[in-house]
Amino acid sequence: MHRHELTDQQWDLIKGLMPTQRRGGAWNDHRSMLNAMLWVLGTGAAWRDLPERYPSFKSVHHRFRRWQKDGTFERILRALRIRLDKQGLIDWDLWLVDGSNVRASRAAAGGEKK
Repeated sequence: MHRHELTDQQWDLIKGLMPTQRRGGAWNDHRSMLNAMLWVLGTGAAWRDLPERYPSFKSVHHRFRRWQKDGTFERILRALRIRLDKQGLIDWDLWLVDGSNVRASRAAAGGEKK
């Protein structure tokens, strides 16, 4: 087990939510693809810098984009959110998922203005 990878227990929670329709020929398994995605997202590295233990960065990125478009990530998040809510583990006054960012000017970091 490497850092940024799913444990067996975490994988068991979501494996039933993964797409089942196959496209093309040989397929990399979902868990290794998801672990590769988590490695990139967790480290902030470029897709090209994926370690060799993962499938090719092109395959991983392609599946990442497909799962974004087909709602796979949304389905996983929704199922986990429902499960946590049923267990009383979500404080709805604090719950928020936000993927936005705001760029600061050079001056905000102490640089000189142009």
